[in-house]
Formats: sequence, C-alpha cells, structure tokens
Amino acid sequence: MSAAPRYGLIAGNGRFPILALEAAGKAGMEIVAIGIKEEASKEIEPLAARCYWISLGALSRLIEICKQESITQIMMCGQVKHAKIFSSIVPDWRLVKLLASLDTKNTDALVGGVQKVLADEGITLADSTLLLKDLLAEEGVLTRRKPSNDEARDLDYGRRIAAALSAHDIGQSVAVAERACVAVEAMEGTDAMLRRAASLVEDKPLRLVKASGRRRHLLFDVPVIGPQTIDVMRETGTTALAIDAGRTLLLDRAELLERANHVSVTIVGATPGQ
Repeated sequence: MSAAPRYGLIAGNGRFPILALEAAGKAGMEIVAIGIKEEASKEIEPLAARCYWISLGALSRLIEICKQESITQIMMCGQVKHAKIFSSIVPDWRLVKLLASLDTKNTDALVGGVQKVLADEGITLADSTLLLKDLLAEEGVLTRRKPSNDEARDLDYGRRIAAALSAHDIGQSVAVAERACVAVEAMEGTDAMLRRAASLVEDKPLRLVKASGRRRHLLFDVPVIGPQTIDVMRETGTTALAIDAGRTLLLDRAELLERANHVSVTIVGATPGQ
C-alpha cells in the first residue's frame, strides 16, 4: 500500500490560503505552509503544522523545503502579483534558468515551467481548491436581484470577449458597458482594471465578467471573489458580475453576498464555456 501524500501549501496574498489552512485544521490534516514573503500574511503561521518563509524567486529553497518535509503534493493558494516577476524580485539560479527557457512569460508558461521543475523532483501540484470545494460558486443567480435585460446582454457579451481572450492567457476579467468592451485585465489585477474602466465611461454603469480561462484544471490562478470585490464594484459603478460556476471561489461567502445584496449588485454563476 502506498503512503498517503504529504501536502504543502504555497501561500500568496489574500484570504484564500488562510481559509484553506483553517479548513485543513478542521479536517485534521497536517499542512506545511510555505509563505511568499512579498505576498502572504503572517496569519498563516499559527494555522499550519509548520511554516517557512521564502522570497518569490527562491525556487531552489522551495524544493529544499519540500524534500526536508517529505512533501509530495503542493497547493498554490492565493494571488502572487505577476508584475513582481518583472520588478524587484531576484530569481535564484534555478528560476533564472527556467525564465530563460520560456518563449512567453504569461501565467501558464511561468507556472507550467515551475510545475515541470517540481515534477522532476517528485513533487506534483495538487488542486488548489482541494480544501475549499464548498466555496466554489454554483450555477444560477447567487444574489437576491437578478440581472436586468441590459445587464444580461452585457454579461453575455463580456463572456464571449473573455472566452476569446483566454486563448492568450492575458487576464481573467473584462469590463463591459452597453455591449462595448471598456477594459481588459492584464497584470494590474481586477480591481485596478475596474478603476481604469470607470475613468473611461463617465456615468455609464459597468458590468464585470471574471472567467476561469481555457484551463480544465484548478491547479493555479483560480478566480476568486470576496467582500472586497463588492466594495470595488460599488466604488466604480459596476452593477453586475458573471463568474464561472464550479471554478470560482467565493471567499467569506455570507459577507460577500450580504454586501452584494445591500448595494443591489447581482452575481451570476454560469457554466464555463457557455
């Protein structure tokens, strides 16, 4: 009989890694956390069996920790800002070698390259939502208010745009107003994209589509929304949000939906690819 896998968790920013570690504790699972110094919160430390801290560029140190802890499966939970790869991060020799081998440096290529390096060391990426399946969005209208006809048309249009862009792994989100694509997310993140979109449309209401892309796995870069998403939507005059059912995490779900209902934002979970 083969031994059960030992799990590690690479923690980026936001609530995702914290909630995953809390769920692991409730399930009696021992998880070793590896926090990204530039991204993760110190809140992960008491929630993990053991916690290590590494810099974003320290791929060799990541492998060393996994070997030391006999980790064979590792989850990537929480956002790591893609733009930091091109700014202040100093990559170690292993990451330098990897970056030099890539034709493109989008999310698929970067994480896919890291995935191969880890696999060569006997470490595989696990489903990043493994501990949080109950937080994945279901299909249908999730809020009290349904989309209006205008909102539904904008969301449908936005989903077509997002599907076309996903082939190029540019970003997860698009902002739409009156069946026109106002802004596309790149490295800046959804919040910054929405604020940019709001500066372009004056008083026209925006609609947001957040897509999981063409991937058929949940190993990395899983779309996430939380209460802060609603705050930014309210700030930018964004009235409706479409997400992929079964592939988008709703963090702090009760608070998220309460805020959405309070400001009359509508959220719809749709079948990916439709």
